[in-house]
Formats: sequence, C-alpha cells, structure tokens
Amino acid sequence: MEHLLRGLAPITGKSWALIDDEAHRTLKLHLAARRLVDFDGPRGWEHSAASEGRVEGVASAPLAGVEARLRIVRPLLELRVPFELELSELMNADRGATDIELLPVIAAARTAALAEDGAIFHGYEAGGILGIGSSSPHDPIAIGDDFDHYPLHIARAVSTLQSAGVGGPYAIALGTTSYTGVVETAEGSGYLVLEHLSKILGGPVVWAPAVRGAVVLSQRGGDFELTVGQDLSLGYESTVGQSVRLDVEESFAFRVVTPEASVVLTHE
Repeated sequence: MEHLLRGLAPITGKSWALIDDEAHRTLKLHLAARRLVDFDGPRGWEHSAASEGRVEGVASAPLAGVEARLRIVRPLLELRVPFELELSELMNADRGATDIELLPVIAAARTAALAEDGAIFHGYEAGGILGIGSSSPHDPIAIGDDFDHYPLHIARAVSTLQSAGVGGPYAIALGTTSYTGVVETAEGSGYLVLEHLSKILGGPVVWAPAVRGAVVLSQRGGDFELTVGQDLSLGYESTVGQSVRLDVEESFAFRVVTPEASVVLTHE
C-alpha cells in the first residue's frame, strides 16, 4: 500500500495504531451494506474495474473474417475523506497519554462509511453506481411513525419479493429513525417489534444510518455485488504547520444483478 505514503508521515507506529483502531471501530459501527451484499475483495489499489460478464460488438473488425467484441467492465470509484490531526496530540500519545483527541478520525471514518453505504443503497449517478433502492422496480411502501405496524409493512415487502420469484432469507436495512423506533417498541403482547421483524424476514435487522427510510432485500446471494479494490484505509497527504493532514480512502464498484430483489420503504 505504498500509495498511502504512511512511511512519509511524522507519525510513530504507536500513534498510527491508535488512529487505525479508532477508524476501524467507527467504520465497523456505521458500515451496513457490506453485511447484506456479496463482497469481492479487497483486490488491491491497482485493481481498476469489475467485470459485467458481458460483451458488446465492435463496429469494424480488425481483419476480414474476424469478429471483434469488447468486454464490458465497471470502473472502480475512488473516494477520499481528508482530515487533520494536531501533531502535539500524537506526541502525547507517544508519552503514554490515553485521552488523545481523535474526533477528526471518527468524523472522517463516519463520513466515508456513509458515502459508501449511500451510494450502494440509493445510488450515485456521477460515480456510475446504480443503488439497491433506486434500481428496484417495485412500488415503494410507505411507513410512518407507528412502529407497531412495521411488521405489516415488512410482511408486505417480503410478499412482494416472493411474488417476484425472489427467495429468502431476507434482511432489512433501517435508517436511524426507523431503527430507533423498532428497537424501542414492544407490541401489545409485549413481543418486541425487532424480534417480530427478524422472524418475518428470516434474516438480520441492520441499522444503516445512510438509508432514508428502509430497504428490504434478499439474502439468497447473487443479487448485489460489491467489488473492493483498496479497502478503507488511512493515508498521509501532507504536514502543514503543527498539523498533519491524513485521509480515509477506498476504491470500489457496485453492481445490481437482480433489481427486483429489493423493496424500498419510505419514511413519511
């Protein structure tokens, strides 16, 4: 990972470990899509495209009697989130301080996670990514603030997928408002709504802060593919005065293989 230029940073191994650990904890907390889609990688910084498994004809052949076709590929998208840390704080870490100010690391890692998940769930046209929800051909299901009714909405979404020939188990990615309501609500019988949803889906109920509303999707495999080149990592950019400028970076491509394998639920 020489392109990360970590060896050029005025940061000791101990400080790098602290920064890496904080970023890892934040990414693990906020990344949701990776738990719900097929993951391929990491394939390395040099990996530039993911195969679509298709070809297209070429207008003119190189020689008479020859047929020419081009493989169709999806370029990987690079994302970077820069941030700065005070060198004096990192020096304190080397002295044994345990209360190091690492809020910029947390903020950058959270932003990177939301950017990846936002592109995967809702699409990012400029980056060539058609999202899970934005590609779904099914009519969205409206959900409100009455969390007692969520099992009915999710059962309807599962029925929609089954009617489309999409098997389970199923999962749901819930935005923050919906997730908070679900985990805090018990039905009249005292049965937790969260447990009811898990039983209907047969799969995980996941907090996905980048999601607007919710998305129900199949977990049978083969419907959604995330290809990662450079996995989310910390790199060095420059030193400015008493601050060091770092970034969180990655490269990835996402492909919706089966658009009908998801249903969007819109929060009203």
